Amino acid sequence: MNPLKQLAGQTAIYGLGTIVPRLLNYLLVPLYTRLFLEDEYGTITELSSYIAFFFVLLLYGMETAFFRYAVKEGDPKKVFSTSLISVISTSVLFVVVVIVFIDPISSFLKYPDQKDLIIYSAIIIAIDCFTSIQFAYLRQQNRPILFSAIRIISVIVNIGLNLYFIWFCDTLYKSNPESPFLIFYDPHFRIGYVFVSTLIASIVTALLLSPQLFRFKWAMDKRLLKQMLRYAFPLLIVGIAGMINEVWDKIIFKYLINIPEGIADANSYVMGQLGIYGANYKLAVLMTLFVQMFRFAAEPFFFNQSKQTNAKQVYADVLKYFVIFGLLIFLGVTLYIDIFKYFIGPKHWEGLYIVPIILLANLFLGVFFNLSIWYKLQDLTKFGAYLALGGAAITIAMNLVLVPRYSYLGAAWGHFTCYLFMMILSYYQGKKYYPIKYDLVNILSYFSTALVLFGISYWIKTDVLFYRLLLSTILITVFLSLVYFNEKYHFIKIPERNES
Repeated sequence: MNPLKQLAGQTAIYGLGTIVPRLLNYLLVPLYTRLFLEDEYGTITELSSYIAFFFVLLLYGMETAFFRYAVKEGDPKKVFSTSLISVISTSVLFVVVVIVFIDPISSFLKYPDQKDLIIYSAIIIAIDCFTSIQFAYLRQQNRPILFSAIRIISVIVNIGLNLYFIWFCDTLYKSNPESPFLIFYDPHFRIGYVFVSTLIASIVTALLLSPQLFRFKWAMDKRLLKQMLRYAFPLLIVGIAGMINEVWDKIIFKYLINIPEGIADANSYVMGQLGIYGANYKLAVLMTLFVQMFRFAAEPFFFNQSKQTNAKQVYADVLKYFVIFGLLIFLGVTLYIDIFKYFIGPKHWEGLYIVPIILLANLFLGVFFNLSIWYKLQDLTKFGAYLALGGAAITIAMNLVLVPRYSYLGAAWGHFTCYLFMMILSYYQGKKYYPIKYDLVNILSYFSTALVLFGISYWIKTDVLFYRLLLSTILITVFLSLVYFNEKYHFIKIPERNES
């Protein structure tokens, strides 16, 4: 089968387990941004950022190490068992430490009255790390349908519980506080139900994945584990640095932002600004979903394709079409922002101007992921660590300088600059260690065209919504026409080239 068609097909199926759940979760954003105050959504944003950071820390690159050694060792079950035991051990230890030291931890995080939320978050992290290795095994075994089904079920459970506690129970309590349907409901817990719902969904996921735990012999190969950890350690650095790039601004935001004079409740103002930032960041989620969906399918695909004689040409083609689809998402969201903005509450619209910046930043991250194949295939993962650390340094520096002056706009530019730096430097390093002839002429042409079209939509102002949407449609059509006339020849020739 044509490798590009194979990747596209698997990307689509994995999209059911990545995009569909994320899009379903995305439907919670209108609920949160309308029923919660800005500062309450700020708390959700901050704690969710901690969850994302520690998830990467406790997974310590074992997903990628599993893919690498499942191929290298030729015994996926042994590699699966070794990596799973390792991740379970460290995750359980993490939860114990959080529970034992919950008082100093909650004081440090400035949540002294919300210790339960921190404990729930820790358990969620541990369970998700445990299930992540199991999902990786499904991907390695090319079982995308089961992968997608379990993830979708988990998200449906999460959304159902959110709707029950946050919307149904809240509405019912206001009219009939003695209703038997409210036996498990506490009106003062509010955002706590967000984390309880996620925790229950994580437990359901673990239960659905549990049958495969009885289909192999549990054993840890210490020799193999040492090799995997040695391979994964630079990836851990990459992951930590990546999370700094992704969520550090949301974690450190309340310590950096300047509070205007005359603000009576400083904490409410700060968390409210964080809530606005977090809500508008979600509007760029389509790009994030596309990158993650692609990553789930591409990582094992790239390793398996490396044995083929035309691997480099395939990698070059993949990058070009990745950029094309990424730019379509960028134009789709920015040109139709008058529609997309309704996914968040009106009180958060003041931050809409950061959405194009975040979209481009995430596109750069996706391109970087494509380019990173050179150091993964050459077992030079330390270079990935160097690149990510450089990006993290830029993120930290720009947040320290820009957030006090420009609030969340400074944080958005921090993302943009970080991923742009990582993308460019990875390209030039890759030319040295694993040269690939990317179609830069067309890639840069598409990118420039997209920016020009976005600029036209920005500078041509009209108060009539119909005319704005009509202009946006015309601009999208121009971009699609350019792609079609430029790529139709290649679409015809690719199967012949790859099958020869």
